[in-house]
Amino acid sequence: MSEQYEYQPHPLLRKRVRDIASGVEGELMAVITENVSSTGIERWMDLAYVRGASGREFTTAVDNVVAASQ
Repeated sequence: MSEQYEYQPHPLLRKRVRDIASGVEGELMAVITENVSSTGIERWMDLAYVRGASGREFTTAVDNVVAASQ
C-alpha cells in the first residue's frame, strides 16, 4: 500500500468555506489526494483540510466544501 499523497490546487484555498456535511465553517488550508484505504486495495480520494474556529483542522470530501456566505 502506497503512503504517497499529493497537494491539489483549489480556488477556495485560504478562503472561508463551509462543510455542507457538518455545517461547520472555517478556512480551507489544503486539498490533498490521499490513500484512504483501510484494506490492502488502494482507494484515493481528494480530502479538504478545513481549520475551524477552534484552530483544529478537520477533513471532509472536497465536494462537500463550498464558499461560506459572508
